[in-house]
Amino acid sequence: MTTLSTDVLVIGGGATGAGVAWDAALRGFDVVLVDRGDLAEGTSGRFHGLVHSGGRYAVKDPKAAEECIAENRILRRIAADCIEDIGGFFVTTPWDDPAYADRFKDGCQATGVDCEEIDPALSLREEPRLNPDISRVFRVPDANIDVWKTVWAMAHGAQDRGARVLPYHAAVAFRRDGDRVTGARVRGARTGEEIDVEARVTVNASGAWAGRVADLAGIEGVRVLPGRGIMIAMNHRLVNTCVNRCQMPTDGDILVPIRTVCVIGTTDEHTGDPDDHTVRESEVDAMLDDGEKLVPGFRQARALRVWTGVRPLFEDAKASDTSTRDVTRAHALLDHDQRDGVTGFVTITGGKLTTFRLMAEETMNAVCRQLGEHRPCTTQTEPLPGSEQREHYRLGERLERKEEHLSGAQLICECEMVTRGKLEDAIRRRATTNLDDIRRLLRLGMGPCQGGFCIYRATGVLHGLDGLSAEQADAALQHFLQERWKGIWPILYGDQLRQARLDDWIFQGVLGVAHTPSSDGDRSAA
Repeated sequence: MTTLSTDVLVIGGGATGAGVAWDAALRGFDVVLVDRGDLAEGTSGRFHGLVHSGGRYAVKDPKAAEECIAENRILRRIAADCIEDIGGFFVTTPWDDPAYADRFKDGCQATGVDCEEIDPALSLREEPRLNPDISRVFRVPDANIDVWKTVWAMAHGAQDRGARVLPYHAAVAFRRDGDRVTGARVRGARTGEEIDVEARVTVNASGAWAGRVADLAGIEGVRVLPGRGIMIAMNHRLVNTCVNRCQMPTDGDILVPIRTVCVIGTTDEHTGDPDDHTVRESEVDAMLDDGEKLVPGFRQARALRVWTGVRPLFEDAKASDTSTRDVTRAHALLDHDQRDGVTGFVTITGGKLTTFRLMAEETMNAVCRQLGEHRPCTTQTEPLPGSEQREHYRLGERLERKEEHLSGAQLICECEMVTRGKLEDAIRRRATTNLDDIRRLLRLGMGPCQGGFCIYRATGVLHGLDGLSAEQADAALQHFLQERWKGIWPILYGDQLRQARLDDWIFQGVLGVAHTPSSDGDRSAA
């Protein structure tokens, strides 16, 4: 068995885990980061893309609001290239309690959230599709963020400082020496190879799976209540500003423009399984109805796909209630040396993506205390790779770059402006045959056709690189189509149904994908 030695082993490659690895590397620690899947494939990659201003929590959860606005300001500096400054509105619709608006305004003032009340007529000039019957509007500094770009920027930054990043490596057992955790054994999902990782401190940053990982380490009482929620991406931007309903947080009360689409979310239901990705027809219908309250005609717009995310909501083990809406969105740091008398192990869970940097900082402070080494945090000032110029992302950047070289590069994905050269570079850099991994890096197949016109081209490029067999390429294509289908079938109506039928003619009628020989015998795309 291969053995690795490191200072800090991080289990969980979402935003928090990657943030811990980045923070640790900046402090001069040797780091190994592992995840059972791809980086940001779990909860971090399954949210609506919002960098919270804190307004959502200003009344109900002031601590969370204070954390959000503070981290919002920091992220705009250190992760500028991953963020679009869209701004945000909180609007009072005819379905909302008018008295809540004053509570919201007072809550923002008390928690330091920048908030300006504006004339509804001004908001309608900026966003003509908004409900014309809104009565009050508040402007807040919301933004959106490309989470995959952010997570990989941190991973690459950590790697540049010597970190080892191992996606598709799941923790299967822990090393213990009495009351001390001394590392973990991880198993590669693709090869089955096991690696023994010796670590001075192990960080459990597995989010909604943190309880399971703690149990595996022999530590009881880490109770995480998974809160499952659905989100729906619409085919284009119905608004260019994030629009929130001015009310206590509830289902379907936020519309986030991100990249070329806008996302409405989200529901919140307790589930006993963090891998539960159930999408109910009633939830989709309710979400579309809620969209109508913000943007009349929402139901007539084209719904592109639906997906689920599971929030990691930490609750004291003594609690018996399973409601998740009332659990704080603030994070929980568990130093198991102080909590359970087990050294060499720290759990970070709860929170939200907006606060990942703060969560990572507090986690590494706890790691330093356990090691008896004071090393200051610099993530609040150190820009991520690619954000050194501190210039925010702008919609249209990819098109502008492409128009500079109209005849110089073959386009593989017209929707997301992915060129052949960029695709080949990404495949080689990631050393992967999984087209879904490439999707997360380049947004390949995330446009209106959902891969209908680009993914067979990308498969051909994949087949032509590094001696990949036809059977392996077929399997990669089938896997990608099945993953896209999971998010399409629950919203098959109108134009999206027409697009799905066209895609079916392409892949089944013309290419016969269901009958191609596959190295793993996968026929799921049928």
